[in-house]
Amino acid sequence: MSEHKVIAWFTDNPVAANLVMLIFIAGGLISLSTMHKEEFPTIDPGIIRVQVPYLGAAPEEVEQGVCIRIEEAIEGVDGMDRFFSISNEGMCTVMIEILQNVDVTRVLNDVKAKVDAISTFPAETEKPIVSALLFQGQTISFALYGNTDETTLKVLAEQMRDEISALPGISQVGVNYVRPWEISIEVSEQTLQQ
Repeated sequence: MSEHKVIAWFTDNPVAANLVMLIFIAGGLISLSTMHKEEFPTIDPGIIRVQVPYLGAAPEEVEQGVCIRIEEAIEGVDGMDRFFSISNEGMCTVMIEILQNVDVTRVLNDVKAKVDAISTFPAETEKPIVSALLFQGQTISFALYGNTDETTLKVLAEQMRDEISALPGISQVGVNYVRPWEISIEVSEQTLQQ
């Protein structure tokens, strides 16, 4: 019953109805102009990555010489949910997941301090890289292909990358799934014997 009374009152008072409508429109326009908007927002997944290059080492050596020492050092850091390590040839990577509603910067600084305090890394290791991961949305991707050799496609892809990077509003462009450049030095057997 009360709904009909409100509708009847607005019908009897059209100026008030129009005024309420204008207030709603103005409020919507004000909130639209002050609202934070991003087409592709940066997402903070709450993950910290520790990478330590150990050049020339097999995965077993990387695990024993680097990964286990990092795991022992960061054990018990406040705000850490869990972690796991990956031992590859020449590289140790430790991924640390952070608890929700915990300051990632504080945990990052704690982990960095613990890793920097490790003095028992093998001499062949390089300086540890400790960083928080950020994921950014991908706007577009495309594939370059053709009836030509891999080198030509790679050169074209790099030229396209440079041209797209020069456009205004483009923050990051990458070329993926290509093999790195390789230098081949070929010496004949006769030259080697000289």
